[in-house]
Amino acid sequence: MRTTTGYATLRLMLKFSITTTYVLEWELKNNPKYKFTKDSICINTKTNKIIKMVLNGRSKGYWINKKFYSLNTLRKDLIKIKVNKLPF
Repeated sequence: MRTTTGYATLRLMLKFSITTTYVLEWELKNNPKYKFTKDSICINTKTNKIIKMVLNGRSKGYWINKKFYSLNTLRKDLIKIKVNKLPF
């Protein structure tokens, strides 16, 4: 709130909400809460946070549980997410 010459001017605060939906296809064998999309976006489904891909030395990868996993080692540990068929 700012006052100019004794008069109060109000600023309007607008709030916007944006939702994004990701199609998850892969998950880690040893840590199933980390899931990946086709576009190689890593998401922690327990905290709903996106894990950024980083460059460590010369290799690209992700920091998962305070350990660096390069893309080559991640490809070996990825499995397809099983689809649960619902009875209805």
